[in-house]
Amino acid sequence: MSKVWFVTGSSRGLGRSFVEAALSRGDKVAATARNTESLDELVATYGDAVLPLELDVTDKAAVFDSVKRAKEYFGRLDVIVNNAGHGLSGAVEELTEQQLRDQLETNLFGPVWVVQAALPHLREQGAGHIIQISSVAGVSAFPLGGAYCASKWALEGLSESLAQEVAGFGVKVTVVEPGSYATGASAGAVQAEPDPLYDGLREGFAAYAETLDVGDPAAAGRALLKLADTDDPPLRVFFGTQGNPILQQVYADRLKTWADWQDLSVEAHGHTPAAPAV
Repeated sequence: MSKVWFVTGSSRGLGRSFVEAALSRGDKVAATARNTESLDELVATYGDAVLPLELDVTDKAAVFDSVKRAKEYFGRLDVIVNNAGHGLSGAVEELTEQQLRDQLETNLFGPVWVVQAALPHLREQGAGHIIQISSVAGVSAFPLGGAYCASKWALEGLSESLAQEVAGFGVKVTVVEPGSYATGASAGAVQAEPDPLYDGLREGFAAYAETLDVGDPAAAGRALLKLADTDDPPLRVFFGTQGNPILQQVYADRLKTWADWQDLSVEAHGHTPAAPAV
């Protein structure tokens, strides 16, 4: 039985790959983009199987209207993919208030509005899968990415709570954490006004980024289909080869730090914890 997808940020990058993978196997997709002309080729190829929707996910009313139109058009919604987002590069000291707010409006509030709009329909069906596109940067921070990391870390925490809240309704939640992909997304990232004090850090991070083995977006699209077809999907999953080795070290370092400072943690409690009842 084919699935019905609602995918934000479908014009290019991973979002486009997700949409193309779903349509190519006979699924139906409500594909959103800021400019639906970018979806014309999909409509020409797949016809009524794709519903192009013009949408800026920061517009809450428009999000609710788009989800409603998709449900009315296809009759149901099976997979919700919150993919729309953008990057913001800059040291924390360099960020303007508006840049930070814009980052959170798109990468955090946008998915919230989509979830709130879709949940009543999924709950009524007693089934559905919400897939939140986060990043390896959603679980491991890097320099010059404080705003982007903050938006993805917030999405991760929100999604973990959401998964526990909706499990009883038959709705599943998965957070996908991609590494680097050949999508050209970095070209569209917002750049904070650079302070020369951070130029050395910028150069070093740019050199590191050049060494990364970027993934194939088409492969990510095929992987997403497998994820959507899984009866018992994971809460979190990496896409690509970068996440696991990075997080192995990150969590080892965190556990060691917490253990090293356990005496201070206990001291901060104020009294000796009571022994557990036997």
